[in-house]
Amino acid sequence: MPAAPEQPVLRFAPSPNGYLHIGHAYSALVNQRLARRLGGKLLLRIEDIDTGRCRPEYELAIYEDLAWLGVAWETPVMRQSERFPIYAAALEDLTARGLAYPCFCTRGDVSRALSDIPDWPADPDGVPHYPGVCRGMSALERQCRSAAGRRSAVRLDMRAALGGISGPLIWREYGESDAAQQIIADPAIWGDAIIGRRDVPASYHLAVAIDDAALGVTDVVRGMDLYHATSLHRLLQRLLLISPPAYRHHDILRDDHGAKLSKSARAKSIRALRAEGESAASIRRRLGF
Repeated sequence: MPAAPEQPVLRFAPSPNGYLHIGHAYSALVNQRLARRLGGKLLLRIEDIDTGRCRPEYELAIYEDLAWLGVAWETPVMRQSERFPIYAAALEDLTARGLAYPCFCTRGDVSRALSDIPDWPADPDGVPHYPGVCRGMSALERQCRSAAGRRSAVRLDMRAALGGISGPLIWREYGESDAAQQIIADPAIWGDAIIGRRDVPASYHLAVAIDDAALGVTDVVRGMDLYHATSLHRLLQRLLLISPPAYRHHDILRDDHGAKLSKSARAKSIRALRAEGESAASIRRRLGF
């Protein structure tokens, strides 16, 4: 008897470090529309690994704003702050395999190391590639620094990671269409990326790769601003023996000056629009739903 077809699983994954704005509304509504069209389900994940900026009131506001917009999700809700031991185990595994290493450098240390190097490459976010100061550090030196109270991040050893895989890294990309393309991933554009922060045992990239698999996500629907991050996520999936989902990167909303709507740029929040008298229906119509 043939196996039953897999039910599509999608997820909307906001961070509770501020109030949702209309760009978040668009992504949540795109996820919901596709989940309904595919006969799948929509999950909600709270990405709260940034313990210094995330707040309970912002998490509560996420639930309120999504419900007001008419976005429904399955329960229970995953919260990344409850999954630190899982991320820590993955970091320990990658480090033991020689694919990751502790990095004690501050931003100032990195800047000084690069001060006399012209035309040094940068990642897609504009951050200079790490120059490898801590990559070759001896185990004894690492132990001494840790014993002295020096905190470390964990970086992926990109050269070792790429050398340990066989065959091309690809992903299925649908964009906003029904036709998939095979995209060749290029994780080297990220250099020795941070996969574990100093304060928590994960970075966005590591947590996303692990959690999408844990939730059984089949289709990742997110903004084009994360398109290049998919190359790094595909590498982490391969290293952690995770089956990849399909990806559907959608356009991002921009302000009148062409800049991406963001919390840091103080884009007007959904609750502010609601307070001004705008209805959920009018926001949905404005966004094409």
